[in-house]
Amino acid sequence: MKTVSVLLQTLCVPCACRCRYCLLSCSGSVTGAPWDQSTDYALRFKEWLLQNRPDLGFQFAFGCSMEHLDLREALRFLRSIGSPQAEYLQCDGMRLRDRAECDALVRMLSEEGVKHLNFTFYGLPEYHDRFAGRRDDFAFILRLAQAAGQAGLTVSAGIPLTRESVPQADRLIGILTGQVSPQRIFLFVPHEEGRGVLLDGIRLAADDLCGLSESARSLLNRDLYRTEEEWVTGGAFIAETKRTILISLRKDNMQRYRGMEPGQVLAEAEALDDAYYASFPTFPELAERYGDPGGKRFYRQRDLFYHYRRLYAEENRLSVYDVTDERQTGSRRY
Repeated sequence: MKTVSVLLQTLCVPCACRCRYCLLSCSGSVTGAPWDQSTDYALRFKEWLLQNRPDLGFQFAFGCSMEHLDLREALRFLRSIGSPQAEYLQCDGMRLRDRAECDALVRMLSEEGVKHLNFTFYGLPEYHDRFAGRRDDFAFILRLAQAAGQAGLTVSAGIPLTRESVPQADRLIGILTGQVSPQRIFLFVPHEEGRGVLLDGIRLAADDLCGLSESARSLLNRDLYRTEEEWVTGGAFIAETKRTILISLRKDNMQRYRGMEPGQVLAEAEALDDAYYASFPTFPELAERYGDPGGKRFYRQRDLFYHYRRLYAEENRLSVYDVTDERQTGSRRY
């Protein structure tokens, strides 16, 4: 398994939403190390990589939302170290703003070199607000997206597709097209990680696509999202040969990491990745054991692999450090 990049992060900013499928299971509290400590460490880590592992890509990011207390200065730091988050912001979970505040925010973002904002719309306004766990969230992100477009920033909108949201999708796409004109609208199937497991009962299935217009169906990448039947019987599995190491700077590990050489931290994270995947059979082996050759529900390959690993762990009472939990140090294979 080849390590190709390192993503250093601190989840030091709370999120204002409580979305039903949150990858980070956000609850309003934060686990990330303080910003100042994290930026100092990021500079140290990048310098070590430049001297010792120039072959590895490097990014630094923060979350759980973009509502940094000094967002302008945060963006300047991200830009100074070449982090892509300096130009691309995922804007869910920020504090509610009126139109004047939205205009002021996107003006500042434009001044600091931000080029693209992304938003997630879960359905029509009432449904979206319930799903996101916050009243008036739909109206706010629509307002912010409009302000961004008028300020010259590019905008994209993702729509999670479930059995519940399918009947709303065409009308929602119409609202976004008419009121925002995003450069891109895409449909996706929510993952099972974090709180996503709670959506198992409404996971999109093949029959649900009949509720979408042909133009809406074209916004779902069918090469990426396939039914379980297609994954299990179609021979479409792509072997994972690369990985990104995620080093999450937390209140409970910051002191220890600061006392280690960056190379030691990287090696430790790689060992965690190796141990995790060595604990499970391969994807084809798991698919043979747990796969439903007639399964009509949609997954990405990564999500179905995760689903099967969860079943295997439950069956075998396996307890292993989860490198796919993005709240902690781990990895992403691809």
